[in-house]
Amino acid sequence: MTLPLFRLPAAARRDWLREALTRPPPASAKNLSDGFRLPGRQGEPTPAAVLVPLVDRPAGLQVLLTQRTAHLSDHAGQISFPGGRAEPSDPSLAATALRETEEEVGLPAATVSVLGCLPDYETVTGFRVTPVVGWVDPPFTLRPDPFEVADVFEVPLDFLLDPAHQQRHFRMLGETRRDYWAIPWKDRYIWGATAAMLVILARTLRGE
Repeated sequence: MTLPLFRLPAAARRDWLREALTRPPPASAKNLSDGFRLPGRQGEPTPAAVLVPLVDRPAGLQVLLTQRTAHLSDHAGQISFPGGRAEPSDPSLAATALRETEEEVGLPAATVSVLGCLPDYETVTGFRVTPVVGWVDPPFTLRPDPFEVADVFEVPLDFLLDPAHQQRHFRMLGETRRDYWAIPWKDRYIWGATAAMLVILARTLRGE
């Protein structure tokens, strides 16, 4: 199913996305968390937010993603959106996403236009994450934090939203089977919470 978004002229895409994100999300975009928690991570989830940065390139909309460094205690080496836990000083979860993005990759909050939020996703590490969708107009200069970010790259939005590329994989943790979403792209393996949030975005925009 081709989204109307990709048939629109470039100047109309931001307004289409903003309008689509103001509608109530469909049932298929809610409650996609798998309910699995790592040992020791049970209990009330910690509020957090990530930015889903949509970059307006001449070749089409791109999604900016990061590769986390291998030494981090949570989700080490995985592909993720920039973001993190909410602080008491953050006026909103959108502000959390913008602050964390600037800290992680150096993208100034002033260059991001917030379009809306997606349904929350609870991670295996005990965070309740609100994905905040933002529009980013080039040019911009990134300054990744070398402690947290090993790489920053972009993936075409139309590839990520295509249901044919959204796969269900599983891993065995001892005798426990854990099913999760995955979206392989070239030599990258986007999986877990990040892939699930992209599925949430796709279903929200399609209004399934």
